[in-house]
Amino acid sequence: MVLVVVFGVALLIAVLLSGLAARTVLSTSFLFLVGGALVSDGFLGLIHITPDSDIVSVTADLALFAVLFTDGMHVSFPTLRANWKNPARALGLGMPLAFIGMALITHFLVGLDWTTSFLVGAVLAPTDPVFASAIVGRKEVPAKLRQLLNVESGINDGLALPVVLIFIAAAGPTAGHAEASLAKIALELVLGLVFGVVLPLTVIGLVRFRLLGAEPKLQPLLPLAIGVILYATCHLTHANPYLAAFSAGAVLTARSPEAKTAFEPLGEALAELAKFAALLVFGALLTPQLFGDLSVGGYVAVVLAIVLIRPASLLLSLLGTRFDRREKLVAAWFGPKGFASVVYGLLVLQAGIPQGEEAFTLIAVCIAFSIVAHSSTDVPIARLFHVDELAGVPGARHDEDTARTKKETGHVGA
Repeated sequence: MVLVVVFGVALLIAVLLSGLAARTVLSTSFLFLVGGALVSDGFLGLIHITPDSDIVSVTADLALFAVLFTDGMHVSFPTLRANWKNPARALGLGMPLAFIGMALITHFLVGLDWTTSFLVGAVLAPTDPVFASAIVGRKEVPAKLRQLLNVESGINDGLALPVVLIFIAAAGPTAGHAEASLAKIALELVLGLVFGVVLPLTVIGLVRFRLLGAEPKLQPLLPLAIGVILYATCHLTHANPYLAAFSAGAVLTARSPEAKTAFEPLGEALAELAKFAALLVFGALLTPQLFGDLSVGGYVAVVLAIVLIRPASLLLSLLGTRFDRREKLVAAWFGPKGFASVVYGLLVLQAGIPQGEEAFTLIAVCIAFSIVAHSSTDVPIARLFHVDELAGVPGARHDEDTARTKKETGHVGA
């Protein structure tokens, strides 16, 4: 119950400071990380969480499912068909380059074996725009740049997942039975994809029967019911719930836009709550001892991952595109190690692989550094695109309404 109180207090503080965080170096995600660290054994000792605590696996599992379900709903197939080239470059070239580059520096600077190094590369390959909200959420920023960052981050979580699972199996205690493990993973992924496509299509078909249908106030619960059934079914059958969640979200958006519209506010709120809970638990694992366990080579690898590997890989993938120099640099910088990396890092820790603790230490420190670096630079960089009225600025709405009134009445200043 202490953990529930801590979560409630952290949530209240995060909400009260969210306006300030939207225009300063603060971020709500960072607050939950710090909150988890402060109440853990490393500082105040109010809660005791270890890597093998049930709360770690439960929050990670639920949070990733919720995040991938809502991420899938952000996939617009018509938009992708019309503007697929830039995101395809980032996903097809930039992401593999970042994956390989991270694996190389992990092996040579940290000393992990090749399999575990590639696992670290796969975990840190996905990006998350939540730490660049001042960029991706503003219409003043060029649409092609916002679309690139949003589509890339929305899809790369799902693309990285099979690779993460394969390398966990290859690096694990049963690595000698790699063929059996790979076959099992393939079956779980196929089942997850099938469930993620068939279940929403079936429900959408039922809704279109004349005698069936939800009243307006209950319409947001329809996708939620699909998600709950899908989550339980995947765990009962050992199908992969994460691929199922992502594919179900994409199918819902493609086949029932009205369901997506009705569910979006509730879904985003639930996903945020799940993120915050997992970040709080993740933060509780960030003890001073963890930071002390990382070698000097590990800290060099973390810095290179943020300032070299991601920027260089995306800049190479954008060669020959119509992005100008400023847009390329902004896109290259905003590749934060986001929430998917948090959850995948917890999966590595839970897997019991020989070098799992060393890998998790590197992953955790890299995520923590990335959150600080990217959430503290999105606002000043947004101002390069003349984004002056950022969320949470007192009087911004009043100024906007005043400007609109002046324009409508013809009283516009020189």
